[in-house]
Amino acid sequence: MSSGNLFLGYTADDLAGCPYRAFYHPDLAPLPDHVSEALLIGAQAHELFYPVERAAALLDPGYWPVETGFSLSPDGAMQVFVHTRMPGVTPGMWHWWFAWHGDEARRYKLWHPRAHVQAAWSDGRGGLSQYVGRTSRVVEYIGSERLALGIRFVAPHSLGLDEQRLAAAGEVAICARGSLSATPVESGWLIHHIRPVPGGAEMRSRFWLGGHNARLRGVPPALGRLLGRTASWFKPLDSGQAKQLLVHCAQEMNHLAAILPALYARFGPTGDPSPRVESLPKTTLGTDRSIP
Repeated sequence: MSSGNLFLGYTADDLAGCPYRAFYHPDLAPLPDHVSEALLIGAQAHELFYPVERAAALLDPGYWPVETGFSLSPDGAMQVFVHTRMPGVTPGMWHWWFAWHGDEARRYKLWHPRAHVQAAWSDGRGGLSQYVGRTSRVVEYIGSERLALGIRFVAPHSLGLDEQRLAAAGEVAICARGSLSATPVESGWLIHHIRPVPGGAEMRSRFWLGGHNARLRGVPPALGRLLGRTASWFKPLDSGQAKQLLVHCAQEMNHLAAILPALYARFGPTGDPSPRVESLPKTTLGTDRSIP
C-alpha cells in the first residue's frame, strides 16, 4: 500500500462493514499516575535498568529497580520500561492478540486509535495463530513522527527466557527485534512480559534501543554489532524520544486492555487457553501491583 493511502482512524466505509466496529473507541483514557510520575522524573541512572542480556530475570518473583521509566546509556542506547495493570485480562489473551491483530489495519487501529495507521505480515499470510518467526510491518506515530517499522518476533528462549518456566507459571513473553523499515539496521529489542495477578494480569514492557542493541543486517554478526554501535554513537537517542515511546506504550496497552476481554470473547478461540492465576509476592523494589 502506498503511503498516500495510509490514514489514521476509520472511514465511514470501514465502520459500515467492520465486524470490530463496536470495539473502536477513538478517545483515550488519561495516563495512569505512575506513568505521569515517570515522565516528571525524567531520565534516570542507566545502572537501574537491566540490559537485555539480563532479560531472564523477568521470570523471577518481584520487580526490577525501575518498572516504569527511561534511561540513556553512555553508548547512545535508550531503555524504556512500562508497567501496565490489566483487570480482567489473562496472559493468553495477549498471546492470541499478537497473532490476530497483524492481519489488517482495522484490527491494529483498535489498539491505539490516535497513533496506529497500518499493519501487515511480511509473508502476506493471514488467519494464522502464529506470530513467532514472522515479521509485522507497521506504520504508526510515536509522538508526532510517523514511522514505518519492522517487528520481527522471536522465541522467548532466544533472549534467555525459560519457556517451560513461563508456561508453568501461566505467563507469556512476547519478544521481538525492531527495525526502521527503510534502513538495514535492527535498532533494538522489545519484550512484553505478561503474568497473572489477582483480578487480572500485569504487563511489564521493555524496550532496549540503540547502542549495543543495534545491529546492521546482512553482514557477519560481530561486524554488524560494531556498525550498529557506531551508528548509535553518531546519532544517539534522546530524552524526548524516550518520553514519546513511554507515553505511546502506556496509552496503547491501557487502551487495549480495557476492551481485550470482550474482544477475545467475540473473536478469540473457544475457551481461554491461558493458565491459572497466581498471586505475586511484594517487593521492596516497588509497590504491590495486585489488581483490586
